[in-house]
Amino acid sequence: MEQIRNGVSADLLSDVTWRKSKYSGAVGNCVEVATLKSGEIAVRNSRFPSGPALVYTREEIAAFLAGAKDGEFDDVL
Repeated sequence: MEQIRNGVSADLLSDVTWRKSKYSGAVGNCVEVATLKSGEIAVRNSRFPSGPALVYTREEIAAFLAGAKDGEFDDVL
C-alpha cells in the first residue's frame, strides 16, 4: 500500500470523496476532509483544492475533535 505523506498535492487523492461541514461559508473558506483507503484522514483547504493535503491517522483526528468539543481551542477564534 502506498504511504501518503503530509503536504501531498490533493490532486493525487482524486479517488476520494471530499466533504465539508454544513457550517462552512459559501465563499470557499472551508476545511474539507476525506477518508483514504488506508483509513487515514486527509484535510485540505477548499480555496486550494489541488493541495496541499495533510494526512492524519484516525487516532490523531479523534484526539483533535475531542479537544475541540471540550473547548481546548476556543482561544484561537
